[in-house]
Amino acid sequence: MLELNQISKRFGKVEVLKGVTVNVGLGEVIGLVGENGAGKSTLMKILNGVHQPDSGSIHINGHTTTINGPRHAAALGIGMVFQEQSLIPNLSVAENIFLGNERQFTRLGRLDWRAMSAAATKQLQKVGLDIDPRMTTSELGFMHRQMVELAKVLTLEEAVDGNLCILLDEPTSVLEQGEIDVLFGVIRQLGQRAGIIFVSHRLDEVIEISDRIYVLKDGVVVEEMPKADATPGRIHRLMVGSEAHASYYKEEDRRAFSSDLALSTRSLSKTHSYTSIDLDLHAGEVLALVGTEGCGAEPLIRSVFGLEHAQQGTIICGKQDITSGSPSRSVAMGLGYVPRERKIEGIVEEMNVRENICLANLRGMSRMGLLSFRQIAAATTHLIEKMRIRTPDGLALCAHLSGGNQQKVVLAKWANAGARIFLLDHPTRGLDVGAKQDVYSLIRDLCADGCSVILIGDTLEEALGLAHTIVVMKDGKRTACFDNNGTERPTPLDLIAHMV
Repeated sequence: MLELNQISKRFGKVEVLKGVTVNVGLGEVIGLVGENGAGKSTLMKILNGVHQPDSGSIHINGHTTTINGPRHAAALGIGMVFQEQSLIPNLSVAENIFLGNERQFTRLGRLDWRAMSAAATKQLQKVGLDIDPRMTTSELGFMHRQMVELAKVLTLEEAVDGNLCILLDEPTSVLEQGEIDVLFGVIRQLGQRAGIIFVSHRLDEVIEISDRIYVLKDGVVVEEMPKADATPGRIHRLMVGSEAHASYYKEEDRRAFSSDLALSTRSLSKTHSYTSIDLDLHAGEVLALVGTEGCGAEPLIRSVFGLEHAQQGTIICGKQDITSGSPSRSVAMGLGYVPRERKIEGIVEEMNVRENICLANLRGMSRMGLLSFRQIAAATTHLIEKMRIRTPDGLALCAHLSGGNQQKVVLAKWANAGARIFLLDHPTRGLDVGAKQDVYSLIRDLCADGCSVILIGDTLEEALGLAHTIVVMKDGKRTACFDNNGTERPTPLDLIAHMV
């Protein structure tokens, strides 16, 4: 039903796709895997009409087609769930689901809000989400917003008469197992009238749901394989060009942390978020916070950075009380925050790599109130090399970098600002195995330099592989603390017992 034939695409000096050919049959689920920067998201955006290919052709049901934008793509039955969500936060859930398609609820120039809400409820039921469609989207957590994104795409079932092509770009990156099961159920139901392209870095999920798998490397399809021939090891080798390392989390580089206290919290509480949290973070230590979605870990580290404010308790950094501080004071005290949503809070996409790295330290990059471009060039060139950021040069726009390299830019920004305490909220979300290993190496390097890390990991295995200390949270309360340094280290089951 769909053929991408010899698709090529270039952004400035970067050739992202080099003659890529992918075919999708009706009822097929096609897995698309590759490292960050391999070209997966660009290929999906070409199919959704966001980008136009420089060369090559697209055939839908045997007809050569030029896709002139997302609205045209939707009319052709093509819908996309974006890795970096496309919802508008100050609109309601119902308005987001039917954005651009409100005419069906319009009579005499007025919207029938009740009818729109009822229709939105029907779409939400498809993805197992029981929420009020009238609520503002910004009130939802990231996981629920991802399910709303999927519900929005599923409106094509009623809107289009012909076959559908559903593009899923990292749809499971923040979902828990229950939501993943719902998503896979929806994918299987759609198979009767749709072709699916499923992009994910979770190789076991790709193998589970896909019928065929394409492996991209440096903008080229290096392998197409049926599900029966796919194993995580084989796919990893094709993606990265080598076998998976025995020590995925760089555990051989883990060092004992200092007795010097870098940061502590005492009886820290915030209504509806967390209660009476005590933490001790030492120089050179990785302290992981684990728990289910909504356990309170994210608002806790945002409070430590000054983005939210605790109502009770204290936060001590060094010997300074920063409980009622602000992000600017936190930066001055040597704290850096890497947010879960890097494209919204971590980087400015339309600024270049140099500018993003300098954002948190403009005062340190200037003289007499004027920016020192020589100093900026020297500092950023050093950090680009040290952080192993893959970019043509420091003047490349961050929008043109892969997710993994964007994340490295965020880390470089805080290193340039002199941060000694790094607050990392899902730092490897949406990254491929190679980019994850780069981030793990950077975390080890930071600790070796005496920096400290509070980590909210993507998985329990990540927390166990990286952390010296693991604090378990449930319903905003600290329920357990594990020393992860000894010979008898905790297992995922040990953590889960205190999470649920």
